[in-house]
Amino acid sequence: MGFHEVRFPASLSFGSIGGPERRTEIVALANGFEERNTPWEHARRRYDAGVSMRSLDDIEALIAFFEARRGQLYGFRWKDWSDYKSCPPSRQVAFDDQVIALGDGSTRVFQLSKTYSSGAQGYVRPIAKPVAGTVRVGLDGVQLTDRVHFSTEPATGQVTLKDAPDIGAEVTAGFEFDVPVRFDTDRILTSVASFRAGDVPSVPVVELRL
Repeated sequence: MGFHEVRFPASLSFGSIGGPERRTEIVALANGFEERNTPWEHARRRYDAGVSMRSLDDIEALIAFFEARRGQLYGFRWKDWSDYKSCPPSRQVAFDDQVIALGDGSTRVFQLSKTYSSGAQGYVRPIAKPVAGTVRVGLDGVQLTDRVHFSTEPATGQVTLKDAPDIGAEVTAGFEFDVPVRFDTDRILTSVASFRAGDVPSVPVVELRL
């Protein structure tokens, strides 16, 4: 699968609409009860970049980006302005934002993840596209030094520690991240006249499974 490690211009994605999509299969039983199941372990996000276009220069930048990706052929990074940090939007990223693993005495490589909690329930989302230079890592409450105690692979979201953590030691991390996506169309319809009248193109974008 082709993927370009380039981000859709953040100035153009700001103001777009979208968010997570789930797939739930519901079977109504004869007694009036129902059974619910899902074939998806993880949500899939969809966005529309068209609503954030504000000028003809924006349209030109969009078309250039679209052509460079060959339409749906190549994936790319997308900044979801409503959810792009390991912490709440009002806070700064910190090394103890998320518990990503517990040490077992031998494992050194860990996947970045973000936990969404509500009440007693929670969902753990793997993070595959962290933003380079933003990853902070801690071990049992102590911040580690990048390129000394750990290294990060921005293309996969994997963190490698220099030494394997002791059994039960909390590995924590904080980071900014992008969503791996592709265009969900092979054509973009634009009109200078309609754009000046307030009409904007539909530019659907869908999350990729990596």
